[in-house]
Amino acid sequence: MEDKQQGYKVQEYQGPVKRYCQILSLKDDPALIAEYRKRHSEAEAWPEILAGIREVGILEMEIYIQGTNLFMIVETPLDFDWDTAMAKLATLPRQAEWEDYMSIFQQAEPGASSAEKWQLMDRMFHLYK
Repeated sequence: MEDKQQGYKVQEYQGPVKRYCQILSLKDDPALIAEYRKRHSEAEAWPEILAGIREVGILEMEIYIQGTNLFMIVETPLDFDWDTAMAKLATLPRQAEWEDYMSIFQQAEPGASSAEKWQLMDRMFHLYK
């Protein structure tokens, strides 16, 4: 297991990529949070969901957790169109089933798509050149 004090290794790409950052809150229930973490483990993640994420053009997706707060980083090619990709993702095999299942853990309405649940964040700072 990686150590948060040592940082997390990131993927290297041949050129620049875009990054999207999103937030979502979980229900404040330790048992549900533990199960949510388990369902996102390498052993438990649904293969169809992982394949769908890649199919729409996402290069990397990471989710970080602090208490009930989730923070997601999505890296994509520069020509990636968020709205088009999210619309396609919602139609892929088992995606609606996954989103319904995840709504048990999340502060979200049942039947909401990933794009409806996860809120894109504004970047307000970075180390400028």
